[in-house]
This record gives sequence, structure tokens and C-alpha cells, in this order.
Amino acid sequence: MSSPAEEQQLKDPYRLDPKDVATPPQRLGHVLRYLGPGLITAAAIVGSGELIATTVLGAENGYLLLWLILVSCPVKIFVLHEIGRYTIATGETSLEAFNRVPGPRFRVSWVVWLYGLLIIFSLFPQGGMMGAISEILHIMFPAIPLTDWLWVLAVLTFLLLAEGSYGPVEKIAFGLVVAFTILTVGCAIVLLKSPEYFSWSRVLEGLSFSMPQGGGFGTAVTVFGITGAGSMDLIQYPYWCIEKGYARFTGPREATQAWTNRAFGWIRVMSADVFVSLIFYTFPTIAFYLLGAGILPAVGVVPQGTDMVRMLSSMFTEILGGWSFYLFMLGAFAVLYSTVFAGSGAMARGTADLLANMGVFDKRDYRSRLRAIRILIGFFLFVPALFFVFVREPVLMVKIGGIAQASMLPIIAISTIYLRYRHVPKAVLPKGWITFALWVTTAIIVVMMSYSLIIRHLL
Repeated sequence: MSSPAEEQQLKDPYRLDPKDVATPPQRLGHVLRYLGPGLITAAAIVGSGELIATTVLGAENGYLLLWLILVSCPVKIFVLHEIGRYTIATGETSLEAFNRVPGPRFRVSWVVWLYGLLIIFSLFPQGGMMGAISEILHIMFPAIPLTDWLWVLAVLTFLLLAEGSYGPVEKIAFGLVVAFTILTVGCAIVLLKSPEYFSWSRVLEGLSFSMPQGGGFGTAVTVFGITGAGSMDLIQYPYWCIEKGYARFTGPREATQAWTNRAFGWIRVMSADVFVSLIFYTFPTIAFYLLGAGILPAVGVVPQGTDMVRMLSSMFTEILGGWSFYLFMLGAFAVLYSTVFAGSGAMARGTADLLANMGVFDKRDYRSRLRAIRILIGFFLFVPALFFVFVREPVLMVKIGGIAQASMLPIIAISTIYLRYRHVPKAVLPKGWITFALWVTTAIIVVMMSYSLIIRHLL
């Protein structure tokens, strides 16, 4: 017989139980207590895309593509928001939702299969980030070889995540998000006072919608794919919303005004959560781009190879002095580890749900789901580590995953529009301006990716 603690741990957050229904908070202070999924998402977002891909894009193009960063971060937020709305209103996960999309099927929808393919490509940036973190630890403690640090990192992260519950993930993610936001934004503010690396005229040049040249194009596609909410983040956000309790607090769908009021109330909480995540991942992303664009071209550095992190440290040391080298290492660790930590937990949940939808185990059996999550956490730590051992090119590994995520964005956006019109309960449909913004967002994503395909073909 399970103990009370075990029963509490094994309470299925994915099952809608009328006993869990709760009145949504109204006051701002009470709303803030229920934020969390967006912070975990921000922790997952600000990592490979920001520290690696964004700074490399700045090194390759200077301030020229600042507009891309300003578009990439907010443009996908409406897709994220409407997937969250669907989950709160129905209690379904994102993969259960996308399994409703019409088209070819083999046990599950073609969109769900594409998610499985995206997971495979995501092993590369995961390995690249783990390798970069190991480089940081090796620099700080050189007596231990880089490869040894790689396996220590995998084991320790597995132990932190293995419980499989939501609470510890939220707390650790929050600490990491606060740390990297303060460090990166603070350094960017110092950059503004360094005329040799920064000027407002160069910023205006970066808002002219210029296109990348030559080799910078691949990095630009990567940046668009994984800065802001990438494909993986859009799909995985609903899992954190479910585990936080938004859907359970709303309760099973009912044709009553009470249910409608609860649903809208928890959707408003989710809206605040999404907005907070937007702030936390946008400002560090802009800060990293300004640092990369302002400093790296001036010092003639384009980060690559296993010495990537040491090259990136010049973004701090050039404007703050040599003493800031270890400050950068601390910030880089927080940025990269936040993504490895939150990303491993999120990918494990999404992949477990993929297996459940394919019938590998009963999705109503939370013990089986939790067991699958724990096994998959190990998979998403140790297999990417092996990838890094053989590839040892963090920048290349991040680009592979970024291009894959960018390619999936139009499908996710269009599928979200389909769900909005066919499967979101009419009682909680979004306001007209939100639907309009969702269409505009989707159009921008489709245009950006169509343009990238044309240019890639021409190149």
C-alpha cells in the first residue's frame, strides 16, 4: 500500500477531477502566486538560441539583423497563448490536440509524427549545450577533463529531475531565469555607454529589415527558429500548464456559466504567465544580440568549436575588464543550464505523451506516464552527451536543431488556427483582436519560412 506522501505524488495532474475545481484569483498578488509555466518556458528558451545562435548571428552580421530578434521574440506569443487556451478549455495535452488535425494518419496524426522527428533533431542542440556547460566547468576546474564533466552534468541533472514532479522544476527554473536576466541585461546596459561598440545609428541600421548575406543565412534561420518560443516550446508549454493545475482548476467541460467563468479566469492567469515569460526571454535575447553584434566583430571573433565559451567571454571582458571573465562564466552556466534542465523535463513529458497517444501505455495510468518520463529524462541527458562526444561542435549542433524547429513552426501555427475554429469550446473563444493577431503571427511565420526555403534553394 502506498504511503500518503506517495499517493500525493502520484495524483494524476492530467486527469480532470471535479474535486480539484478552484476559483481563479482576481487580485494581482494572488495571480502572481499561480505563475510558473511561463518561467519554466523562459528557462528553456533562453539558452542555445540566445547565448550561442544569437551571439553568432551578431558576430556574422553586426547590428544588421537586430530587427530579426525583435520580430522573433514576440511574434510566436499568440500561438503559445492559444495552445494554452485550448489546453485549459479541454484538458487535452498539445499532442492530443494536434492528433485531431486532419491529414495522413498511422496510429496518430502526421503532425504528431513530425513532433517525434523534431525530438530527434533536438538531441543535437541539447548535446551542444551540455558540451558548452562542460567547457565552462572545465575552465573553472581544469583538473577534471571536459568529457568527465559532461557525464557528471548528466548524472546530477537526472537526479534533480528524476522525481518527475512539477514543483522542483519551477523553483530551480525561476532561480536560473532571475540569475541570467540580471547578468545579461546588466552587461548590455554597460555596453550602451561604450561608444566603440555601440551607437544608436547602428541600432537604426539594424531596424532596416536587411537580409543576411552568405553564411549568415543559416544562423538567421536558426535564430528565428529557436529564439522566442521555438517549436518545442510551443508544444511543451501546455504540459507545464497542466501540471501547474490550470486545466484541473477549471474542471471538466460543462455547459454552465460557472464553468465558462472559471475557464476565462484561468485563461487570464495563463495570459499573465505568458506575458511574464515574454519579458523574461525577450530582454536577455536582445542583450545577447547587442553584445554579440557590438563586441565580437570588433575583436574579430566568431565563436566555434569546443573553445566557443571562452571566445564568447570577450563580450564581458572587453567592456568590464578581465575580472568579469568568471562573471560571464557564471551567467553562461545559468543560461545554458536553464535550457538543459527545463528542456530535458519538457521533452520527457512530450515524448511520454507521444508514446501514450501511440498506445505504448495507457495514458490514464499516471504511474506508467511517470515511469516513462523518468526513463526519458535519462535518455534526453545521456544520448545528447554521446552526440557531443562525437561531434564536439556546439554551434553546429545548435544550428541543426534550430533549422528543424524553424521548419516546424508553420505547421504548429496553422494547426493552432485549425483548433481555434474547430475544437475550442465556443464559450471561451478568444476576442477578435487575438484571433486577428494569431492570423498575422501565422502569416509572418509562413512568409519567413517560405523566404528561407527560396533563399536556401538559390544559395
